[in-house]
Amino acid sequence: MTTDPAISALAALDDTLRRGMYAYIRRARRPVTRDEAAAAVGISRKLAAFHLDKLVDAGLLRARYEPVGGIRKVGRTPKVYEPTETDIRVTIPERRHEVLAEILMDAVLAEREGESARQAAIRVAARRGADIGAAERARTKPGRLGAERALTLLEGMLTRHGFEPGRESPTCVRLHNCPFHPLAARAPELVCAVNHAFLDGILTGLEATRVRAVLAPRHGECCVELRSS
Repeated sequence: MTTDPAISALAALDDTLRRGMYAYIRRARRPVTRDEAAAAVGISRKLAAFHLDKLVDAGLLRARYEPVGGIRKVGRTPKVYEPTETDIRVTIPERRHEVLAEILMDAVLAEREGESARQAAIRVAARRGADIGAAERARTKPGRLGAERALTLLEGMLTRHGFEPGRESPTCVRLHNCPFHPLAARAPELVCAVNHAFLDGILTGLEATRVRAVLAPRHGECCVELRSS
């Protein structure tokens, strides 16, 4: 009997260690060795190899042997892992359709006189983001935030909200995943404007005045990146 790929993927990810390694490899945006994957979740290389091979069997990762950094050294070439392009509908990266739905519903209910539906959605998104940023600031009590510390705090925070942030440079965090996909594909201008306002609101609530949210669309990724100002 043939097993549904989605069922196999879900079964493989029904383990905290595997989910952690899979998420780490997705964020890395490059081939990852067993040692790196093991260190990411705090387990031995041997145990990591077992779990990584399970992810390969489920079609979530592919593996090959490749010299680290492209330099061939004496000894065995390390095995590396990277995500497959297979469109398996599991919740990694996490989608946040309910957040967008709530923003749009609130916008309809709170639309002001003379305000368009789009303007209302952007206003509500900024307020929603500001509330989330303020709650994070109250929880972490980071004090005055410089750009570097703010970007580091935002990486962890936005990971929890499904954005898959990754450092492209010391001054820029690229958001590799749009948590509102595939809705963004249906109305990109509206969803990207709402997403931008939402992230800008998070910066406001977090009081991260040295960081700005910039619209920088890139195929297959979120339309926003965070840059130090």
